[in-house]
Amino acid sequence: MEFIDFDNLQQRYAEIRADYQGKQPFRWTTFESFFKPERAEEVLSHYPTIKDGKWDGTTYIDQKNKCTKTVFEPASVMDRVFGELNSPVFLQWLEKVTDIEQLEGDAKLFGGGLHQSTRGAFLNVHVDYNFHPDTKHHRRLNVLVYMNKDWKEEYEGNLELWDLTGPEKKLLAKVAPTFNRCAMFETNEISFHGHPKPLNAPEGINRKSIATYYYTPTRPQHELAGDHNTVYVNTEGVGGQIKRLTSGVKAFLERINRQ
Repeated sequence: MEFIDFDNLQQRYAEIRADYQGKQPFRWTTFESFFKPERAEEVLSHYPTIKDGKWDGTTYIDQKNKCTKTVFEPASVMDRVFGELNSPVFLQWLEKVTDIEQLEGDAKLFGGGLHQSTRGAFLNVHVDYNFHPDTKHHRRLNVLVYMNKDWKEEYEGNLELWDLTGPEKKLLAKVAPTFNRCAMFETNEISFHGHPKPLNAPEGINRKSIATYYYTPTRPQHELAGDHNTVYVNTEGVGGQIKRLTSGVKAFLERINRQ
């Protein structure tokens, strides 16, 4: 592995696996030092600005000020990074940690790739779409690597994991998107997550992440559900409703201006 610190992942395999497998009601874990230290610096230095290259910054009611990039020059740093994230070696390690067999990467990075959020950005709590649009295989696992140095708590932008299986909404964890930290969680009908608090970082400090999603040809019978897109929920009451309204207006104006 050129970029991923695979020796570290191998050495910490039992610890990472135990943490992941021990979580309820869905499985997840976070750990540090995903990339080799010197390679993490290289990845960050090659992380393109929003003005550099083609980014998709479409606004939606439940997603604002988030930009995505999935196409990279062949043999570039980012192309090689995603090559490792989709490699058989890494897939085998993921299978051992998660007990999810026959994991497949996604060369097209549908919904994944580089994510960069600017001031005011949010992504409401949700469960993900459950079938790949091309292969129709089942989405099973998310791996996110954050690339934000000197991140401060007041910036918000934390990944939130939620338990919505009971009568009350329960926040399971907040994960700060700090430099070279990996968050990994299974995707199913109860794996609610997002970063609903609007990003409060100063202008010019963006929330950067690297996202890869993994699929299998089948999934356990008890997890099967009809084909659906992303399903959002409001975890913030009236404030969340107002936030959605203002985002909806922005999305409407964007589409009018494109016509």
